[in-house]
Amino acid sequence: MIDTKKGIDWIVEVLRKDQSPDGSWDYPFDTGISTDAYMIILLRTLELHDEELVKGLTKRIVSKQEKNGAWKLFYDEGKGNLTATVEAYYALLYSGYYQKNDERMLAAKRFILENGGLEEVNMFTKVMLSLTGQYKWPAFSPLPIEAILLPLYFPINFYSFSVFGRANLTPILILADKKFTIKTEKSPDLAHLHLHRFENEQEWSRSEEYRSFYSYIEEGVKNLLGLPDQLHQLALERAKKYMLDRIEPDGTFLSYYSCTFLMIFALLSLGYKKSDPIITKAINGIKSMKCEIDGMPHMQYTTANLWNTSLISFGLQAAKITPDDPMVVQANRYLLERQHHQFGDWVIHNPKTLPGGWGFSHVNTMLPDVDDTSAVLRSISRFVPPELQAWEHGLSWLLSMQNDDGGWPAFEKNTNSKLLQFLPIEKGEFILSDPTSADLTGRTLEFLGNYTNLSRDHSTIKKGVNWIMKHQEQNGSWYGRWGICYLYGTWAALTGLAAVGVSPNHSTIQKAIKWLLSVQNQDGGWGESCQSDSKKRYVPLQVSTLTHSAWALDALISMSEKTTPVIERGLNYLLGSLEKVDWTTAYPKGQGMAGGLYIHYHSYRYIFPLITFANYQKKFGF
Repeated sequence: MIDTKKGIDWIVEVLRKDQSPDGSWDYPFDTGISTDAYMIILLRTLELHDEELVKGLTKRIVSKQEKNGAWKLFYDEGKGNLTATVEAYYALLYSGYYQKNDERMLAAKRFILENGGLEEVNMFTKVMLSLTGQYKWPAFSPLPIEAILLPLYFPINFYSFSVFGRANLTPILILADKKFTIKTEKSPDLAHLHLHRFENEQEWSRSEEYRSFYSYIEEGVKNLLGLPDQLHQLALERAKKYMLDRIEPDGTFLSYYSCTFLMIFALLSLGYKKSDPIITKAINGIKSMKCEIDGMPHMQYTTANLWNTSLISFGLQAAKITPDDPMVVQANRYLLERQHHQFGDWVIHNPKTLPGGWGFSHVNTMLPDVDDTSAVLRSISRFVPPELQAWEHGLSWLLSMQNDDGGWPAFEKNTNSKLLQFLPIEKGEFILSDPTSADLTGRTLEFLGNYTNLSRDHSTIKKGVNWIMKHQEQNGSWYGRWGICYLYGTWAALTGLAAVGVSPNHSTIQKAIKWLLSVQNQDGGWGESCQSDSKKRYVPLQVSTLTHSAWALDALISMSEKTTPVIERGLNYLLGSLEKVDWTTAYPKGQGMAGGLYIHYHSYRYIFPLITFANYQKKFGF
């Protein structure tokens, strides 16, 4: 048996020290340098002079540059990432603190041109470049703006998209419709980064499938009642209203950086002045999401306070910190105060349920999600009697969000139309739809099995189990949508199946365990590359990480009747690596969009080893 007490004690003391006065843990939600670059571009474009912030952001961006001049999204991303390098180069140039002839800028320029120039960056960066005058808007937008008016019964309508897709697409459709561009006297000229490879390419896509799909949408629009000009104006008004109705108390649009950034420019294109209070508040809102990492500012894509706090509070209680410990009391009070009481977009596809979920960030009031809701409910499960109503509303909302296919999505149920694949939107499967995923379904089953009185024969649980069983990969793993990646999905699926009583001897379980054992590293740990999500297959990182190892171990522990040499080797790796600080501890363990957005949760190195140690002690009585 392995003595995990020392590891638990060390993590608990770190967490006790790091808790904020309000009861939360505000560990950074670190998404690399993209938002830092966009902040510089935003401030310079709006001629807002926050030199301390701009200097700090340029310092952080430069600190992440590789020797070959490129920037990467993750450590083992080949020679570099073109889109990230263009964003960094543009921001540094626009900051005014770096010139084109600086050796670092020259190296970045070489990398950009060698890898295709501006023509090859991703679509969202092209939008940013177009609205700041560095790229030509395509002749056609991905959708006619009037598509926002299509009724809910039309096979493709505005609410066919995921809420994340709508939030980003709405301002983009306004901007593309207006062909809006804003430049200043100090705007750089990025013409030297064009290869003119697609001189005549002025469409989002030339594919026949897309033309046919676009015609189909146009036909639907023509059937709307009204004159074309009136419909066009009505669509613009509807799009504007959609954004304004979803501004959070801090001024951000649904608490996300990207859609708030785009909303600011969309409002400018509609005639709002730079000094308009809505725009000023939006800028202050995204500024308020700034955090500090290694003594430098980072603009967070959103804050992860609620997610961090729910996972940490649950982990502490699993490790036998009592519910009346001030640390847990404060955390749970913080969580209960942030339960949602207003309807969000989720009600469109789920109209018979009252609010009661929880969101991801500390300012989120209208965008609850399944994962945060189950995480909070786990944390308050021992806290229930005095807060019974909060529990009941949360559980009711969570159960109501089950998709018709039996699994759970992130934000909205049944938003996975196959027709969306015809839209020419890069990484559309990550942005436009919100399908059932193994990680969310597994984690929801784990919660229902371990923390509620729901019978294992209940149809809700049976349908969830069936979905997971049907979606196992050929090699025995499961793909995890919101983490990296197959280790994440497999951990969630196995712990979920274990909680609802699926036998460890079941062929599905044995196949998964066999896969986990086959990818264990020599040092006893596990590690997976971010390349897994783009390649749609497991890619080993070749080294172990704390978080991946904790996921794999927790999955094995959940399905083991006794400790094994494999589990003990893994625990020894975790115990010996807890205080390690190197590139593996900063490696992203979460994803937002394959090949585009990766997340380094600074909290995970504590949360998941703590939960794994606690579950080992509980299971094997040590």
